[in-house]
Amino acid sequence: MSEPMRMSDPAGLVARAAALDAADELAPLRDLFALNEGSVYLDGNSLGALPRHVPERIRDVMTRQWGEMGIRSWTEGGWWTAPERIGDRIAPLVGAGPGQIVVGDSTSVNVFKAVVAAVRLADQDRTAGGDRTAGGDRTEVLVDATTFPTDGYIARSAARMTGRRIVPLAPAELPAALGPRTAAVLVNHVDFRTGRLHDLPGITAAAHEAGALAVWDLCHSAGALPVGLDAHGVDLAVGCTYKYLNGGPGSPAFLYVAERHQARFDSPLPGWNAHADPFAMADAFEAADGAVRGRVGTPDILSMLALDAALDVWTDVRMADVRAKSLALTDFFLECVEVYAPPGRVSSLTPAAHAERGSQIALRCARAPAVMDELIVRGVVGDLRRPDVLRFGFTPLYVGFADAERAARVLGEVLAGVPGQVPAGVPGQVPPGRR
Repeated sequence: MSEPMRMSDPAGLVARAAALDAADELAPLRDLFALNEGSVYLDGNSLGALPRHVPERIRDVMTRQWGEMGIRSWTEGGWWTAPERIGDRIAPLVGAGPGQIVVGDSTSVNVFKAVVAAVRLADQDRTAGGDRTAGGDRTEVLVDATTFPTDGYIARSAARMTGRRIVPLAPAELPAALGPRTAAVLVNHVDFRTGRLHDLPGITAAAHEAGALAVWDLCHSAGALPVGLDAHGVDLAVGCTYKYLNGGPGSPAFLYVAERHQARFDSPLPGWNAHADPFAMADAFEAADGAVRGRVGTPDILSMLALDAALDVWTDVRMADVRAKSLALTDFFLECVEVYAPPGRVSSLTPAAHAERGSQIALRCARAPAVMDELIVRGVVGDLRRPDVLRFGFTPLYVGFADAERAARVLGEVLAGVPGQVPAGVPGQVPPGRR
């Protein structure tokens, strides 16, 4: 593990888990979710659990709103304004004021919108004489080299289309690399592979000092920890809703456009839904006001309203409480792993420091696919990143301390039957010939 941990006997861990669950103020929220009590679900960092009330709400959408009201639901049922209305429900969970988030499309599409728009905003600043670098061309887009692959693919395409050069760097290297050639920087708030939390306030401030814009991917932080988009001056952000926000498989993503940029936000996908008067069917595009400019085409209403219903579980939940439980859960899980796992069989890739940890734990081990397969057979559901990383997502709304203890105990049992020490080499990278 990354640092020594307090040792406890297994019986003590079970008792402590029970005591921690009894004192947990968020514990009652677990009853809001459809969970298999015979298993431990630690894959909410890939697909959040189903809130129990969502199927009935969607049944109403299909049978009454669609089946009986038909097209009237676009106006009478509020379908048309759902992307902004639901965006305003997500806003407090990521530290944004109203009117800055629009829901729709996928994360990938929103990354494309955000990166291209950021470059265009940088161009506008330079043309208007607002560039603090004496008018120099901003030819580079810096991108988190450890980012989820799609972000890298999209950023490269956006750079080609805008005539920029992509510069991939480790997040820790980004502040020093920012300079007069930087148009924008794209960073993941939490690393999908290791669970490392990156310095959103510091990198954003460094980008602004260099005259560049900061674009953040919040897929692994929205709903898991406080983000503070407004407080830290983030320019643009994107995030998915099917992980910690429990919106359902493929639920629509969201796009944040800071209020100060909205009048100049120039989307590369100016669809009819983003028009100031969409039903005028005009030949010329005139952008709507506000975050609505981030819309493109007709919203996916069934998924959109499933997300809307799922967000009900967040009523009166404070993100500070979610964060506190997340850190306590992951601390306790790591302690249990230290006790239960055979020596030398796993190592944590997730930082021990709370300031650098998201809400997942990534453990490196030999034969990780076989280990995860056996864990799932035994009722502990996580996932992996080949070839050697086990991922366990801790969703504080429904994961408890007894879950953490059981998961670590079963992991220890599985590891005892699967030979192999922690692999050598760079973690999470597929060796040549196995790609």
